[in-house]
Amino acid sequence: MKIPALRIYTIAYLVFLYTPIVILPIFAFNNATVIAFPLRGFTTEWFVAVWNDAELRGALINSLIVAASTSVLATTFGVFAARASTRYSFPGKAPMMGLIMLPMVLPEMILAMALLVVLLSLGIKLSLFTVILGHVLVCTPFSVAILSSAFQSLDKSLEEAAYDLGEGPVSTFRLVILPLVLPGIISSLLITFTISLDEFIISNFLKSGEELLSTYIYSKLRFPKYVPNIMALGTILVVISITLLTLAEYFRRRGLAKTGAKDSGGFV
Repeated sequence: MKIPALRIYTIAYLVFLYTPIVILPIFAFNNATVIAFPLRGFTTEWFVAVWNDAELRGALINSLIVAASTSVLATTFGVFAARASTRYSFPGKAPMMGLIMLPMVLPEMILAMALLVVLLSLGIKLSLFTVILGHVLVCTPFSVAILSSAFQSLDKSLEEAAYDLGEGPVSTFRLVILPLVLPGIISSLLITFTISLDEFIISNFLKSGEELLSTYIYSKLRFPKYVPNIMALGTILVVISITLLTLAEYFRRRGLAKTGAKDSGGFV
C-alpha cells in the first residue's frame, strides 16, 4: 500500500508543480484577452505585440546587461572560492565558505532590504550597477556549488605532473586545470545567467528608474489588457530558461565525463 500511495503523491505533486507552466503557452496562443476556458481560437497576436513593445525591449536590454555581468562576475568569484575550498586548507575555511553560501538560505526579502540600507548609507545611487551587485551576491553561491563539484573531480596527479615538468602555478592552472573545469564554468555561466534573468525581489528593491524584465512583468500584470502579452512573454522566458538549463546540464555531464567523476545528480 505504501508504494501506490507514494506514486499518487508524486504524480499529484508534479501535476500541481507543472500545470501552470503547461497552461501558460495555452493561453499565450488563445485569441481572447480573458484568461479563462473555453478557448476561443489560435492566434500569435500577443507575440507580435510583445515584439513591437518598445518599453519591453528596453527592459530586455537592461536585463541582458545585468544577467551577463552577473554571470561573469559570479562565475569568476566562484572559480576562486571553489578552487580555494577544494585545494587548500587555511584557518577559518569552514566559516568563510558558510558565509559565501549563506545567501542560498537567507530570505531574499531580508537580503534585499539589508542591501538597500547599506547602499543608501554609503551614498551609492540605485542603478543597474546596484542590481548587478545584488544579483552577484545571490548567484555566487550557486556558482560555487557547481564549480566545487568540478574541482573536486579533478585528478591531483595531473597538477603534480605539470609541476614536475617545470610549470608554475599560473601556467598549470591555465594549461591543465582550466580546460578540465571549463564545462563546469560554462554550466555556471548559464545557470547564474538564468537566475539573474528571473530574479525579481533584489531587482525590485535595488533598481532605479530603469525597468528590468521581472519588474516590467510585475508592473503590467495589474492591467487586464496586458495579461495576454505577459502570458506570451512568459512562454518565451520558459523556453529560454529550459534551453539554458539543458545546455548547463549538458556541459556539466561533459565535464564529469572528461574528469571521470561519478554523476551524483544534475539540474534537469
